[in-house]
Amino acid sequence: MPAPALFVFSGLTQYAGAAVAVGLFARLGAPDVGWWRIALAALVLVVWRRPWRRTWTRRDLAWSAVFGIVLAAMNIAFYVAIDHLPLGTAVAIEFCGPVAVAAVTGRAWRERVAIVVAGAGVVLLAGVTLESGLPRDDVVIGLVAILAAAACWAGYIVLGRRVARAGSGVDGLAVGMAAGSLLFAPFFVGSGGAVVSDPALLVLLLVVAVCSSVVPYGLEQVVLRHLSAATFAVLLALLPATAAVIGAVMLRQVPTWPELAGLVLVSGAIAMTARAAPRVGPPK
Repeated sequence: MPAPALFVFSGLTQYAGAAVAVGLFARLGAPDVGWWRIALAALVLVVWRRPWRRTWTRRDLAWSAVFGIVLAAMNIAFYVAIDHLPLGTAVAIEFCGPVAVAAVTGRAWRERVAIVVAGAGVVLLAGVTLESGLPRDDVVIGLVAILAAAACWAGYIVLGRRVARAGSGVDGLAVGMAAGSLLFAPFFVGSGGAVVSDPALLVLLLVVAVCSSVVPYGLEQVVLRHLSAATFAVLLALLPATAAVIGAVMLRQVPTWPELAGLVLVSGAIAMTARAAPRVGPPK
């Protein structure tokens, strides 16, 4: 499949899971839902991949662990953000992280121009949010959380590519997510009683974990083996568009005309880089 098509599918599953997660915040709390997403996804990946069967060096294990810790922090911060900001807007602002990666690592003129176009779209989307009339406390908490998630997203791209190119791929993702969930467990394991005693809640959290972590991050490990970090970062601009679609359909967060204009700019950046993006094969 072409890399952009994989990103569309990945984005749709990822933010469909996020829309389900939003409905769980009142029952469990946004940070707790974020941690359970990582913990359950790690469990699914470890059972599926059985990473202990491969030979690991200490270096590979260490990089996978750091990658997973950054990934866990990104997810928790993102869920705090979408508890206070619209889904599509939060994803657009979070795109500052991939923009920074592409600006630093990009070399081709097409990537440079695409960064400017995508950045303009993100700025427009962020500006609309700041003038949306949301409660000030929500805006402040949401912005702080989403900027933290953006910084973690930049680290995720760089570290994820290192893990992917080392050959561990989805196995490295399994080890990393297990390490990330264990590191943050002392802060969130107290919600275990509420989750275990409510089978319906546990099933919904498992749906969130599979849709928002197992499927998209597994696909990204495949893509990262074939793309430069800069091209990958620009292709991530597809995610604000898919998040806006999911937000409108599942959460009734209908974008305004200025927000749509921002999404058009982001889509234009994708059109500039899609032709150069190589095709990637299915996961092995």
